[in-house]
Amino acid sequence: MAESGARSVWLIADDYGFSPGVSQCIRTLLEKERLSGTGCMTLFDDWQTEACALARTTGDFAVGMHLTLTDFPALSTGETMPELKKLLAHPAASTIAAEADAQLSRFREAFGRDPDFIDGHQHVHFLPPVRQWLAKRFAGVPTSQRPWLRGAPTLRAAPALVKAKIVVARLLARGFDAEMRRHGFTVEGPLCGFYDWRRSGAFARALDLFLDQAPDDSVIMCHPGTVDDILRQRDIFTDARDEERDALASDAFPARLASAGLTLRRGRP
Repeated sequence: MAESGARSVWLIADDYGFSPGVSQCIRTLLEKERLSGTGCMTLFDDWQTEACALARTTGDFAVGMHLTLTDFPALSTGETMPELKKLLAHPAASTIAAEADAQLSRFREAFGRDPDFIDGHQHVHFLPPVRQWLAKRFAGVPTSQRPWLRGAPTLRAAPALVKAKIVVARLLARGFDAEMRRHGFTVEGPLCGFYDWRRSGAFARALDLFLDQAPDDSVIMCHPGTVDDILRQRDIFTDARDEERDALASDAFPARLASAGLTLRRGRP
């Protein structure tokens, strides 16, 4: 918790491991102390290389698992996972648990420990089968040794054009924070960081809003990266990543944090 009159937030980069350009960019921002941490996608073929590079990165930052259950070949079966709409319509608990186990095992193999936190690509960690998997997988583990979880979104600090999207995410997350706390997890949040990434220059405008209005202890998600051919093959969210990288890497960013009365959280909650 921040001291009286100040705020602290988690600034977490999603998608480490998505492509070499994304991973290199995130490592650079971590070393420059522009981020609180990053969430890792462990299911791609080059994961081991990227994990080794992250393990060599210096600094005090959180390393989490960004659980991915859509669109890409599953570690557990090799079959392509469904798009989000199909997953929401038919969230098979056993299939989800098997894939979550596989991705967690890959994280543990790379770092020799559990993630500092767990969240979800496209917010899939809010799904009931993932909640059940979390409760079962970490049953009996003391709260102080468990990954913390990214909590439900807030409409505060939200650009007007994305409020409808946030409402949908809030419905998906309904009851998540209280349920997971009952199971002994630390839940950090609320979640901020939504913006219309399809609009050129939107991140810089949204960042001001996040920094000025995000509640204390928020988790602000971001997606910086350097666009490369692999990213373009895997995702449609591309050029805005360069904009995020430039804003967070700029000499003006630390001063902007200070002017907003913000510090970035480090380590464990």
